[in-house]
Amino acid sequence: MLQPYEISIGLKEHSNPVTPKAYTPKSPSGPLPPDSVKAIMGIKSHYILTSSVRKSWQGDPCAPSKYSWNGLNCSNNGYNSPTIIALNLASSGLGGTIIASFLELKFLESLYLSNNILTGPLPDFSQLQHLKALNLSGNRLSGEIPSLLTERSNNGSFSLRFVFCVGNPYLCRVSPCEEDKKNIALLVAGILSAVVFFIALGIVLNIIWRRRCNRKPASKQAVRSNEEIVLKTNNTQYTYSQILTITDNFDKMIGKGGCGIVYLGSLQDGTQAQLLMRVHHKNLASFLGYCNEVGHTGIIYEYMAYGNLEEYLSDARREPLSWRQRIQIAVDAAQGIEYLHHGCKPPIIHRDIKTANILLNEKMQAKVADFGFSKLFSAENESHVSTVVIGTFGYVDPEYYTSSRLTEKSDVYSFGIVLLELITGQPAIIKGHQNTHIAQWVDNFLVRGDIQQIVDPRLRGDFDFGSMWKALEAAIACVPSISIQRPSMSYIVSELKESLEMEAAREKEGINSIEMNVVDLEALCGPDAR
Repeated sequence: MLQPYEISIGLKEHSNPVTPKAYTPKSPSGPLPPDSVKAIMGIKSHYILTSSVRKSWQGDPCAPSKYSWNGLNCSNNGYNSPTIIALNLASSGLGGTIIASFLELKFLESLYLSNNILTGPLPDFSQLQHLKALNLSGNRLSGEIPSLLTERSNNGSFSLRFVFCVGNPYLCRVSPCEEDKKNIALLVAGILSAVVFFIALGIVLNIIWRRRCNRKPASKQAVRSNEEIVLKTNNTQYTYSQILTITDNFDKMIGKGGCGIVYLGSLQDGTQAQLLMRVHHKNLASFLGYCNEVGHTGIIYEYMAYGNLEEYLSDARREPLSWRQRIQIAVDAAQGIEYLHHGCKPPIIHRDIKTANILLNEKMQAKVADFGFSKLFSAENESHVSTVVIGTFGYVDPEYYTSSRLTEKSDVYSFGIVLLELITGQPAIIKGHQNTHIAQWVDNFLVRGDIQQIVDPRLRGDFDFGSMWKALEAAIACVPSISIQRPSMSYIVSELKESLEMEAAREKEGINSIEMNVVDLEALCGPDAR
């Protein structure tokens, strides 16, 4: 009878088992969740992305992991379905509003949409519970930042550092906006009170005036406020024969404007054309007189000894303008246009802003000329000039080609092109294999943050970078294809004055130049955003 026994089987270290090793393979990760697929495809279809981004946005966004879409960072631990945790579409040409598809990426931890042309209100990104970093700098966003988003920023749960950065001048926190509303309410109340007061005062003065009129004959000369005078000329009208004499039979052509050819002329006493009328603004070329005969029309402006801005920027034989001179010229011209828009009643739309119509006097002071006319008429010894629809290719508002209508924002667009010419030294239409518009040319470098290639090399880096960037920011703000996205000339004047102050401060401190390479645009942004 066999005796029972025990068998013990064990494994020792360094043993060589005859059975093969057994492995438990990882379960292959599943596809991207449907809601994430829908969200990212919605973003892809809604925006016109740059070619480099769109080229990679094919197939599965997250798989294989080595070939995920550009700008996407997916979590993929091998077990669970991947999720999109980071999305970087900075400098990708995004335009329009920020769509709701971004809010459908529930596991998003960081979102970078800086340096695009996004507009409209800011969505409530506080819905994204995992969001830690948000960069919206360099856009045209407006309105209030949602309160919950601000609270999360204040308690440190994620960074809102870049929200207030360059290019979002109309975006504000909740409290300042509410304060603005209170201030507006107080302002309206104050204005209404003042209106009531002046109406009552006007009634009283009217009664007194009528009583005096009953005792005195009425004055033959009407009294009008100087603020309502647009262009007062002393009614200096010249005949065509006089124009021939003044210009010596059109002997010397000095330029071409939107209204026609510009000739040099002298008055009968032999002096160059000097100020014969009341100057309404120091940055508008003085209007001396006009000719309005059948078949012959013309306007006489004061002579500007240093020619026009186009000549200085395009003539390689001339000494290049310094950045201080350029930004001063920009301020001068902007102030002249601002006056046409906001200082004249009714406002005047120039319709042909360009470098050839910005004249320079012997002190290098810039004056806007050639605001032209469509009709010139007299009323109480005053003449009002209304401009005609004119323009120069490269400077004309893109909206005009569809609406056939020019507005003050059309002048803003044209001035933005002038400002880009001052910055780059390039003409409005850059000649080459393919004629390129200067705004598109600048944008091609901006999306890469390559500021060095934008700035006129003749400046040799001799400028304050903050001043240059401020001017470039103002120029870019002027040239959106949609006019409602452009600021007023008053805003541009303010920005350019600040740019001029920066450059003046640099010169005062004796800083000669800077070295400029490819720039990280995000590094320009910070809590103290402009």
